[in-house]
Amino acid sequence: MSKQLTHEEAEALVTSDDPEHYVRVVSGEIMDADAFSAELGWVTGTGGGISIRQGEHVYLAPSGVQKERIKPEHIFVLPFAQSSVPKPGSKRDFLRIPSKKGLSESQCTPLFWNAFTMRSAGACIHTHSQHAGTFKISHQEMIKGVRIGGVGKTLSFFNTLEIPIIDNTAVEEDLTESMAAAMEKYPDAPAILVRRHGVYVWGNTWEQAKTQSECLDYLFEIAVKMLLAKLPLVGDN
Repeated sequence: MSKQLTHEEAEALVTSDDPEHYVRVVSGEIMDADAFSAELGWVTGTGGGISIRQGEHVYLAPSGVQKERIKPEHIFVLPFAQSSVPKPGSKRDFLRIPSKKGLSESQCTPLFWNAFTMRSAGACIHTHSQHAGTFKISHQEMIKGVRIGGVGKTLSFFNTLEIPIIDNTAVEEDLTESMAAAMEKYPDAPAILVRRHGVYVWGNTWEQAKTQSECLDYLFEIAVKMLLAKLPLVGDN
C-alpha cells in the first residue's frame, strides 16, 4: 500500500517551473499535441494515450479527453509499486487523482504497466496510427530509429523488424494478457500492434518512445504503399 500524501504533497507532483517536467509531457505541453493528433492522426478524438515512469512515480493521462486539451492538473499520478500488478478490473493505488469531475484513469493503464515491468521502459505511447497492420520489414533507412525490444540497441538498415499483432477487444484493458504474451514471444519487438485499433510503442524515455512512434508510423505507411505496388517488404529487391 502506497503512502497517503497530503493534498499539498500530491499537488506538488504535478506542479513545477521546469518547462520539461514529465507532467508537461504527459499533458502534451511539450509533445506538440496539436501536431501529434491533427497532422499525424495518431490520437484523433479522445483516442490514444501516454504514460511516463519516473523513478517510483507513474504519470498517466486521463481517459476520454482530447489530448490537446489536457492540462497538468488533469494528470493522474500512481506509485510504480502497486499493491497488486494492474490488471483488468483491478483496484489501483493512486498518489494523486485530479479534482476535476468526470476525469478517469486511462483504460490503457495495465497495458502501460506491461511495458514498464516487462521491458523496464520509461515511457509508453499508444496511438491510433492509420497505417498500422501486419508488419515485417527490412532494408529501410527509418529502421535505424527503432530499438531492439524498444529499449536496446538501434536496428541497422539490414535488420528485419518484426512486430506481432494481437486481436482487438471491446474493452481496451482486456488486451493486457494477450499483449504480455506477445511481448514474451517476441522479445525483440519494439511495439505491439492491435488489429483494427492501433499500436503500443515504448522506450527508455519519452523522447525515445516518441522517436520510435514516428519511425514506426513512417514504416507502416511505406509498407502500405509498397504492398499496393506489389513490392516485397523484406529483402533488398
